[in-house]
Amino acid sequence: MRRLALLLFALCLALPAAAERKQTFGDLDVHYNAFNSSFLQPDIAAAVGLTRSKTQGVVNVAVLKAGKASTAQVSGQVKNLMGQVTALKFKQVNEGEAIYYLAQFPFDEREVLNFTLNVQRGDEAPHSFSFDQEFFPDQ
Repeated sequence: MRRLALLLFALCLALPAAAERKQTFGDLDVHYNAFNSSFLQPDIAAAVGLTRSKTQGVVNVAVLKAGKASTAQVSGQVKNLMGQVTALKFKQVNEGEAIYYLAQFPFDEREVLNFTLNVQRGDEAPHSFSFDQEFFPDQ
């Protein structure tokens, strides 16, 4: 019984980590994530033109219209707790039917960063959203 209780407790802690990072605007879904660039394998980073570093992060954005990959204009910024703002310069990557947008940003130490992303498809109205994430430089 004690093991079952421990297992349930562990599952409850794991559920928020498994949550999908997505914003929905009508039939437009914007999937996003941010991570340390050192998590990328060297050949993958080189193939998409990213720099691997213990103090460089990556934002990845995919835009789906009615469930299918879609092109869009993606822009944004990242701000640290001291209010320093870095503009995000996204580049489009096409892999088969998948389309996604990547941008890199610096961070110096363990810190919580606030991201504001803007997504616009063609002549449609732009959509904006924000999220916070904590980053840790690799040792």
